[in-house]
Amino acid sequence: MGRLDHRAEVREFLGSRRARITPDQAGLPVYGGNRRVKGLRREEVALLAGVSIDYYVRMERGNLAGASEGVLDALARALRLDEAEREHLFTLARAADTGARRPRRTPPADVRPPVRQVLDAMTEAPAWVSNSRHDMVATNRLIRALYAPVLADTRQPANTTRFVYLDPIAQEFFVDWDRVANDAAAMLRFQAGRNPHDRALFELVGELSARSEFFRRRWTSHDVKFHRHGRKRLRHPVVGRLDLDFESMELPAEPGLVLNVYTAASGTPTADALKVLAGWAATQEQAETPTTPTDQP
Repeated sequence: MGRLDHRAEVREFLGSRRARITPDQAGLPVYGGNRRVKGLRREEVALLAGVSIDYYVRMERGNLAGASEGVLDALARALRLDEAEREHLFTLARAADTGARRPRRTPPADVRPPVRQVLDAMTEAPAWVSNSRHDMVATNRLIRALYAPVLADTRQPANTTRFVYLDPIAQEFFVDWDRVANDAAAMLRFQAGRNPHDRALFELVGELSARSEFFRRRWTSHDVKFHRHGRKRLRHPVVGRLDLDFESMELPAEPGLVLNVYTAASGTPTADALKVLAGWAATQEQAETPTTPTDQP
């Protein structure tokens, strides 16, 4: 798998969104009880979107070229797309108009020294920088302690989605493993629409598809998701249960890179556990630092 098949992506995305909506949910009358189509029919979507059946069929066959913003908005409303799904639809439409001939700039493999300084200055919050493939591009001390099981992978840079799907430890490490796995696949699918020429991203998708049946099922669902903020619940091997809030922020000066920061409200058991983890991390780092032999008299 080297790149996104644009027409197939449009076809399968629209078809999957149409299949999940019943006529009753859409406020449409149902005549007779024998419907051979799961969800809405194409003509029903066309009616709801205010376009001709032929035009909608053309779009669902993978041709979004020339679709106006008004048509796309109407289609998003008809299919009840959420914010991430709507953005994915518009991204696919833009790619159809440009022929997806101009690849996005490949995200850098490292960060600038000032970004590392920011990470290192964050001594009470685990923080790391990721790319569209969920590689751990840069880390601070506390995230290295928090994500020690992830970073134990011999393949570098460590990749959180590979860990989630291919490392058995992940199901113990993440309290809500099913949700985390679903979200990871949905976030990769969203990034695939934005970066249809990212060979490394599609190599990762190919690897996960070959080695994880669960990932294959999630990938073919065509779900997409933003990764902006939320709750991360972990079982850490040293400090136990952690309930963390996370914020993910794009770095304008580093296109394609995102800063992820985990925090806990002051006075909570998780905030206390982070302090213990910070002390443990400092001790581990000192133990791993080679000592310089002193001159003998």
